[in-house]
Amino acid sequence: QVQFEESGGGLVRPGEFLVLSCRADRSEITNMGWYRQAPGKQRELVARVNAAGYRNTVDPLRTHISLDTAKNMAFLRLDSLKPSDTGVYFCYAEVLGKTYWGRGIQVTVSS
Repeated sequence: QVQFEESGGGLVRPGEFLVLSCRADRSEITNMGWYRQAPGKQRELVARVNAAGYRNTVDPLRTHISLDTAKNMAFLRLDSLKPSDTGVYFCYAEVLGKTYWGRGIQVTVSS
């Protein structure tokens, strides 16, 4: 089992940015990332990064993800936020071939 410390969500205005962080209590992480679940929709990938630093982001112009392997911690920065970015952001980590999920953190983009 993997426990997570997630932070950085909340209410933000359109056009602003936010940074989410996620720390896992396990090492041997092969990749970490975030999925977003908007109200009434399925969970969808926002960004992920592997231990080698390879990144996969759905919207690379507005999204930056990084992984601190020494701290088992990932960071997600989202710029120029839109109301459509609203949702619950779930951090995940892949450890020894298994995927573990955080509880999720709410992000609301509204004026």
